[in-house]
Amino acid sequence: MALLTPLFAFLYHLPQVYKWLLKPYYVASLFMSVAFLAVRKTPGVCDHLATQREDGNPCDFDWREVEILMFLSAIVMMKNRRAITVEQHVGNIILFSKVANVILFFRLDIRMGLLYLTLCIVFLMTCKPPLYMGPEYIKYFSDKTIDDELDRDSRVTWIVEFFANWSPECQSFASVYADLSLKYNCAGLKFGKVDIGRYGEVSKKHKVSASPLSKQLPSLVLFQGGKEVMRRPQIDKKGRAVSWSFTEENIIREFNLNELYQKSKKLNKSKGDKVSQSQFPPVPEEEEPEQPGADAQGEDSESKKDK
Repeated sequence: MALLTPLFAFLYHLPQVYKWLLKPYYVASLFMSVAFLAVRKTPGVCDHLATQREDGNPCDFDWREVEILMFLSAIVMMKNRRAITVEQHVGNIILFSKVANVILFFRLDIRMGLLYLTLCIVFLMTCKPPLYMGPEYIKYFSDKTIDDELDRDSRVTWIVEFFANWSPECQSFASVYADLSLKYNCAGLKFGKVDIGRYGEVSKKHKVSASPLSKQLPSLVLFQGGKEVMRRPQIDKKGRAVSWSFTEENIIREFNLNELYQKSKKLNKSKGDKVSQSQFPPVPEEEEPEQPGADAQGEDSESKKDK
């Protein structure tokens, strides 16, 4: 069962995987990930490579290369246990495949190792992973607008993500956060984002570190009445983030989104009632027309009583 669950999950997301793999960033990354395999297995190229195999076959892996590949495969499996999206799974595989290629090329020939390392640095500086461009109900803040929006209406609850574009964790979390905004956004519960890599003053004011060593990115903060109520991940005394998984289930449970959404819908209804009353003013009651001859009948009755 433990092996079938990841297999079914992969097959379910297979159409999405094809879409991501066809993007230029992932196509180039895949070619770089299999570079050593291609060099070692290509006839005419592998014949000129050094080898430590007993049979002297240069077109096959020696025992040390197999050990390196097995060790890094174990690391990938451990990292992917905490991955929450397909992008993170694919990203971890590509990252550690490149690390394995660097080690194997340097072990084979220092010149090939330097060449491959240079290509990796150039690729890292010139190519960026594609950003999430799907549907979302998220307001993007700047250093000048975040405080005004949080304080605008004390009845509105805000969930704000503090992120940085360079962070792989933030890039992988973007689709999860967008999906939550589509499900729970309403008049009394809103979702926002602010790039603290761009607005450093916001980072200092709300005490969210943009350093990769702090592991505070992304950070989700719940604001009610313009004041912080809770955040995830929590920060320890040393200023480092406590390990926390940014899955959709964890966010719904920790931030109690279902209950917040039900309370926020009441605010939406009250606003709708006010709007309807303002658009349709109450109709004044019409007075019943007096029937002709009523006064005469009244006077006759009074005269009869007097008699």
